[in-house]
Amino acid sequence: MRKIIDLRSDTVTRPTPGMLKAMFRAEVGDDVFGDDPTVNRLQERVAELLGKEAGLFLPSGTMANQVAVKCLTEPGEEVILDSESHLFRYEAAASAVISGVQFCALAGNRGVLTAEQIESGFRPDDIHQPRTALVCLENTHNRAGGVIYPLDEIERISKLCRRKKVKLYLDGARLWNASVALGIPPQKYAKFCDALMVCFSKGLGCPAGSVLVGSRGFIQKARRARKMLGGGMRQSGYLAAAGLYALDHHLSRLPQDHKRARRLAQAIAEIPGVSLNLDDVQTNIVVFDISATGMAPEEAARSLSRQGVRLIPFGRTKLRAVTHLDVDDADIEIAARCLQRYFARRGGAEEGR
Repeated sequence: MRKIIDLRSDTVTRPTPGMLKAMFRAEVGDDVFGDDPTVNRLQERVAELLGKEAGLFLPSGTMANQVAVKCLTEPGEEVILDSESHLFRYEAAASAVISGVQFCALAGNRGVLTAEQIESGFRPDDIHQPRTALVCLENTHNRAGGVIYPLDEIERISKLCRRKKVKLYLDGARLWNASVALGIPPQKYAKFCDALMVCFSKGLGCPAGSVLVGSRGFIQKARRARKMLGGGMRQSGYLAAAGLYALDHHLSRLPQDHKRARRLAQAIAEIPGVSLNLDDVQTNIVVFDISATGMAPEEAARSLSRQGVRLIPFGRTKLRAVTHLDVDDADIEIAARCLQRYFARRGGAEEGR
């Protein structure tokens, strides 16, 4: 039976035997009462890693983002972010529904907004306009192909936000990848933000879970918002145990994913008619444009899936591949050859018309 090489996302991983054992052995309690010792350990450890006072375990990154927006804004205010960010593109307008805020979506360069761009989006003190209350950044940036947000730009944005008395939030779903890729401790990113979230269900290979961190007062408020949104889980230490295991065993292996993404990108870049900027492949995400081949991404993804390689359409002209701990070097070589053969055949067919 042909092995399926699933590159749709780093969320498709399954717990390793070691992680399952840690989950099975977890000491648990009722986390809504604050009685789950494993959840408490994870929250404390992540808060310490990120240099913040406290943390809160949530089922997903999207819920963590939405809890943060709710706790950092008031209804009728405005949030500045990148027009390709996860908060803007992939969270079902939740901030409008849950928090009653609107977005000022600016076009960043590969997902990166400068301090000057953000300042241009700030609203004047005018009763006809919403008050700018929050700036949200994303690191690494999914839609930009895993691009790392420059630390010096985050520092400049932080200074701007403090001067304007506006909060700064970081969607750090893949902050682990950025930190490992550049050798920058995650707390160096975190110190410029009022609050941030990190995911365990992506690069670290856990079945679920994210941790939101910030001041104690913020996390106390976030705990109430989590309950309101249905995120108050009971014996969630079984999931938190996976996160603790991942910090011990999966964080240090992230460079392997980055190396494999680079290898795959190099092979894809050699395919005629496929456009890929290797400078954009900085972590574990590879996004490439197939418009010059005349194929629709949905068609290509279906065909490649039948051949054992799963990618996802990523817009009207692009496909995305993401490396993760369930994909090894041999899988990458097989996937690269499959992509090269597929597009070569299609190119030949087009030339014969």
